[in-house]
Amino acid sequence: MSGDSDCTRTSPSAGSPSDSEFLPDRPKYVCSLSPDLITKAREELQEKPEWRLRDVQALRDMVCKDYPSLGTCLDDAFLLRFLRARKFDYDRALQLLVNYHTCRRSWPEVFNNLKPSAIKPVLESGFVTVLPRLDPEGRHVVCIRPDRWTPSNYPITENIRAIYLTLEKLIQSEETQVNGIVILADYKGVSLSKASHFGPFVAKKVIGILQDGFPIRIKAVNIINEPRIFKGIFAIIKPFLKEKIANRFFLHGCDLNSLHQNIPPVILPEEYGGTSGKLDISAWNELLLASEEDFLHDFSQLVLPCDSSPHDMLVSGDADEKQCDDSLRGMKPQLYYCY
Repeated sequence: MSGDSDCTRTSPSAGSPSDSEFLPDRPKYVCSLSPDLITKAREELQEKPEWRLRDVQALRDMVCKDYPSLGTCLDDAFLLRFLRARKFDYDRALQLLVNYHTCRRSWPEVFNNLKPSAIKPVLESGFVTVLPRLDPEGRHVVCIRPDRWTPSNYPITENIRAIYLTLEKLIQSEETQVNGIVILADYKGVSLSKASHFGPFVAKKVIGILQDGFPIRIKAVNIINEPRIFKGIFAIIKPFLKEKIANRFFLHGCDLNSLHQNIPPVILPEEYGGTSGKLDISAWNELLLASEEDFLHDFSQLVLPCDSSPHDMLVSGDADEKQCDDSLRGMKPQLYYCY
């Protein structure tokens, strides 16, 4: 992400020819997709290479017209993420872009001072990492291990920050924008006390980001080693899931053969019956931490406008928090029962 965030400077109709010579050029988009992925994007995402830049300009014009104070990056490559995530439907891509900013502005505990060095303890714990090899569909596998988190060390929001930065790094790749990702979540050793930190308020925020507030395609969520308590956790999550996403959850229990039907052993570490050696978190941690300056530059383009109005904020509000608090009181008995 880079480039201007001020629509008055980036709209084709704004300014005069003499003014434009003083403005920095927006980075020119160069497609990095292979011929096979270009074909896949055309078939699955309705992306036509010959119309790609026209579509990006159409989305840019909509932002400048409908949300001139959004404070977003307007580079081709950045906007293209949102078009691909919504199969080049202009209206849905615009909604996703607005939601992306709304989510960031409505949860300061997660998004303030968001940079790799700030979540280094989470990375070192091994709570979240990315497997080094892609699956047969060319998708990265994001591995999440809640048992690596000690609640007394830092709040659950630090884990969410680490996951978010991981997704931000992955989505920089055009291949990931087209292929999507797979999640592998190992719930071994998750206790009732740890599960209680993931109440309806946090669940709704996280699901809201993953479903409607981030330009990434989650193709499958594989749950392994889930204890009985997970029934309570899933009871909290499920009401917030769209049917399409809910159908992409696969609960394997301790059955590694079942897991291998979705993720082949050749890309899995030994811990999950794979043949790619011990799970190594160091390579991903080094890659993410080395991206510090890139993140600082990218996020500096996403400015909070001074004149934000309530109708622009699609997620947040006291009513949501109250509703989630009420839901939490109702869900806690389910957690204890499942445990």
